[in-house]
Amino acid sequence: MRVAVAGLHGRLGAALASGVRAAPDMELAGGLVRQPAAPGEYADVAGLLRAEHPDVLLDCTRHPDTVAIATAALAHETPVVIGATGWSELEQRQLAAAALSAGVGVILAPNFSVGAVLAMHFAAQAARWFAKAEIVELHHEAKRDAPSGTAALTATRIEAVNGSPVPIHSVRLPGLVAHQEVLFGGIGEVLTLRHDSLGRESFVAGALLALRRIGGMAGLTVGLERLLGLE
Repeated sequence: MRVAVAGLHGRLGAALASGVRAAPDMELAGGLVRQPAAPGEYADVAGLLRAEHPDVLLDCTRHPDTVAIATAALAHETPVVIGATGWSELEQRQLAAAALSAGVGVILAPNFSVGAVLAMHFAAQAARWFAKAEIVELHHEAKRDAPSGTAALTATRIEAVNGSPVPIHSVRLPGLVAHQEVLFGGIGEVLTLRHDSLGRESFVAGALLALRRIGGMAGLTVGLERLLGLE
């Protein structure tokens, strides 16, 4: 499988590109960068897709750049795995329609960490028994969006179960990578679900899973839950 990476020189893009290179069934097929300086680097999506013919594009950029990148990839009927957050509901609906029109799959993953996805799943289960919850999400100081996509999705899933609004508290500090606590309060007890990504290597397994599975998909899939057998 030939995988092109958008945001090749970014923190997430570099980590996932290393994972692609190490995978025996994958080949890195160039990357999208701001200032190309080496063979296989491109400044525009169309040029990358025309020259490298990847089987899938792995988007590790930021919003709003990710919207234009995904749109361009779908115009070339190239499947896309997206690790960027910040997509609005309207943008997601438009993305879903474009994927169906192109006849290819798109996976929009707020978090590639398998542990983080499991923690979200466990939180939705706990919401059946606890009416009150709050979320504390902590990330590195360069993360622009707050709350994080993972926290927003976790809150949405809890609220869908127990109907109670879930406050989210965001922390941005140097030294952090990606961390989240979900606290459920009951009479005389507190249940805390915490997940910590201590390095961006924690995102590789989930990203490779999405890349391997997207070939047989069509339309938009949000999250990795279906791929992990949680839905």
